[in-house]
Amino acid sequence: MAPFDLVVAQKASPGLIYPALIASSIVNAGDNIRPVATITYKDVDLLDKKDEASAVGVQFDGEEIIYGLEGVLHRILKSYSSALRSRAESTAEDEWIKFSTTRLSGGDFKATSAALEELNDHLTLRTFLVGYTLTIADIAVWGVLNGNGQAISSIKRNHLPNLVRWFKYIGSMERVTISVNSFKAEANTKKKAKSKETNYDIGLRDTEKGVVTRFPPEPSGYLHIGHAKAAMLNQYFAQHYNGTMIVRFDDTNPTKEKQEFQDSILQDLELLGIKGDKITYTSDHFDALYDFAIKMIKRGKAYCDDTPQEQMRAERMNGIASKNRDRSVEENMEVFGEMARATEVGTRNCLRAKISVDNPNKAMRDPVIYRCNPSVHHRTGERYKVYPTYDFACPLVDSIEGVTHALRTIEYRDRNPQYWWMLEALGMRKVHVWDFARLNFIKTLLSKRKLTWFVEQGLVWGWDDPRFPTVRGIRRRGMTVEALRQFILAQGPSKNVVNLDWTIIWAGNKKVIDPIAPRHTAIIEKSHIRATIAGAPSPAVCEDKPKHKKNPAIGTKKTYFGSTILLDQADARSFRVNEEITLMDWGNAIVTSIERASPESDVTSLTLKLHLEGDFKKTEKKVTWLAAEQSLVPVELVDFDYLITKDKLEEEDDVANFVNKETEFREDAIADENVRDVRVDDIIQFERKGYYRCDRAAAEGVKAVFFLIPTGKGEKPAEKK
Repeated sequence: MAPFDLVVAQKASPGLIYPALIASSIVNAGDNIRPVATITYKDVDLLDKKDEASAVGVQFDGEEIIYGLEGVLHRILKSYSSALRSRAESTAEDEWIKFSTTRLSGGDFKATSAALEELNDHLTLRTFLVGYTLTIADIAVWGVLNGNGQAISSIKRNHLPNLVRWFKYIGSMERVTISVNSFKAEANTKKKAKSKETNYDIGLRDTEKGVVTRFPPEPSGYLHIGHAKAAMLNQYFAQHYNGTMIVRFDDTNPTKEKQEFQDSILQDLELLGIKGDKITYTSDHFDALYDFAIKMIKRGKAYCDDTPQEQMRAERMNGIASKNRDRSVEENMEVFGEMARATEVGTRNCLRAKISVDNPNKAMRDPVIYRCNPSVHHRTGERYKVYPTYDFACPLVDSIEGVTHALRTIEYRDRNPQYWWMLEALGMRKVHVWDFARLNFIKTLLSKRKLTWFVEQGLVWGWDDPRFPTVRGIRRRGMTVEALRQFILAQGPSKNVVNLDWTIIWAGNKKVIDPIAPRHTAIIEKSHIRATIAGAPSPAVCEDKPKHKKNPAIGTKKTYFGSTILLDQADARSFRVNEEITLMDWGNAIVTSIERASPESDVTSLTLKLHLEGDFKKTEKKVTWLAAEQSLVPVELVDFDYLITKDKLEEEDDVANFVNKETEFREDAIADENVRDVRVDDIIQFERKGYYRCDRAAAEGVKAVFFLIPTGKGEKPAEKK
């Protein structure tokens, strides 16, 4: 028999799937007892019917899908060779198929009980329902019973002996167990895979008409991890629907914007593998937007207002109309002209949309749509003196540029009605809006205004500070592009707002860097110990050892073995005389003497005896060390803490009150001579100390600097002081 497809709804019960799947093995000829059906899952109820029986269908090559369990089983029955079945047997099988789908599928307690009694009576002195071999009749009834909780309960009570005997026997047959077990294994694998998947099926509307998304960063700062999520989601949906993604710079505020920020955003996007199909600028549309503002005024949908900012804010909050709300069209046109020329009158005014005074949604209370700003624009120079606000420009430019789906973070949700109002007020093409949750992390600021404050206050080194959540900042801390992409895409387009812990993303980063990070050794310089080892080579010998024991492709390093070694003071203080320890990547040694001023003070002298025949599995302490006879490299190891002390700053919180006073921790150390070859941005592991990114390479008279990379284990730098 040729293979066929079973089309199954995602939540179809086993009582629907088992009969059809097992039947596909029954109709095989010879010794092949495996099911030949391929299961295809659908997310929606088949045929849009409410009855569960329609949630399974069958399709043979060149035929239309037949839906409903009874129709499925009849079609499979039809595929039997007529020579193998008598007409009487086929008729009987037809009747039992009908019995299974009408008498055993659901129904009330009395009806099901009566059907089970009838089935029990029929099976008296019978092994199979029809004839003397397993048929589709047995499969239909046995399979449907598996999906009927009431029937299973009755069978477990053992008060229907013939039914119980038959049910257990059919369930033990190899054809049946192979089919059931293969289905369960596939379902389990599918369930595990689904649990790991991020649901990107968000039901975007009208995708068949084409999809155009946009990522509209403002060039007033560096790209941070929240922007990266927005950019990746817009790219994902554009590519998924074979559409277009526009990268549009929302350059409407010349006071804050710089070419430097614009260039850095493009560079960071490229680094993340994000490239817009088009790059546009809101400033490309300044003339059109100005004309739209004129239209709004002439239609009585906008007015000029010189109310002081604080008073305007209070009036909007309290639902009080501005004294200028009822200005005439002529007066508004005159004042808007003053704004365009940046006269004294013009600079005191702004243009507001005339939507509502007291709408419960405060975003709809006459928002500002144009401001006077005589500053020089980084692209258009001094040509314009008035600039549209984001709330005005965004929906209009979306419509102009053909954007079909505007994906925005959920904090814009209250402004969605405002977005649609702007388009409707000007009779422009509508755009679908989808909100997704922004990325929030504990003790982390993603507000560009607050990040700018940290830069201006000199509390950080700049926008690429490793304590900053900018793409450049977290990369400088040691985040790989691969791990960052994996993390952001795993978050998906969910609307659920949560405060994430950084341990999640750093744990993912560790999985990326651990297999490829070369292993090196560093000893903390402060109070380190020079230990003497009896039995060690003198002078020291050098051997080539792998940089990564599990990844030979990374290459080799020079490792020195000699009679004088350097140890961390913390390790030396833990030793006891006559204790056997393991010198990592060398072998065991026995502590023969320890000198210190008092039991509580630092160790001043230490001697060991090499014991290479010792078993490293039996030692409690396995320590890193460095042979003194090599060209050691001075390094600085740097760790960081959060910039703020509160998990989540509220809108009313003053960030200055929550600044972490100490966020940078530096230690001088001595590293093996191979570290001299490490370059900036290389990631290595100093064994037993952690993974580090090189921020400054070693050079003549220049100490190498390494930043500790978090690994998601809840490191607390402040406790290490």
